Amino acid sequence: MRIDIQIPKEVENALRQEWGELSAAAKEALAIESYRRGKISVGVLAEMLGVGVIEAREWLAARGIRANYTPEDLDADVSDLAGLFPEIRR
Repeated sequence: MRIDIQIPKEVENALRQEWGELSAAAKEALAIESYRRGKISVGVLAEMLGVGVIEAREWLAARGIRANYTPEDLDADVSDLAGLFPEIRR
């Protein structure tokens, strides 16, 4: 998908000095905000960036973005692990 954004030339020049390639910066900003709001998963974010999930997690961490991991996610992971390793009790 292609998205076009019209901005004044002087604003474009100032933004390019700060961010470099604006189309990449806009794509990254959209990916970050979508992930932060819980609209996309880290897997979808990874696909948007053209990297694997581990690299996407590292990419987010490098930008100070916390993982979307809820207490419910933790409970589900603990339950899954308990099923795999029944000898370990809660």
